Amino acid sequence: VPCKFNFITQPDKTVDGFIAHEVESAVPEAVFGVRDAVDSDGNPDYQGLDTTKLIPLLTSALQEAFAEIAALRTRVETLEAG
Repeated sequence: VPCKFNFITQPDKTVDGFIAHEVESAVPEAVFGVRDAVDSDGNPDYQGLDTTKLIPLLTSALQEAFAEIAALRTRVETLEAG
């Protein structure tokens, strides 16, 4: 689910994007790192997301949506003419 959020290291900067651990269940190949991981010093080792891996999936979903919209428009036109 797209959302607005702030990075912990940049609390004053709000960005639009995806939360890596939420994407992981749908597109695991787009996510790197482990949720809530820490390095050997106990510092956060943040999980990340390669959004380029989402582009083909999002494009395909848009194509399906456009096709469905076109079919529904045709149906409405047929019903209205009818």
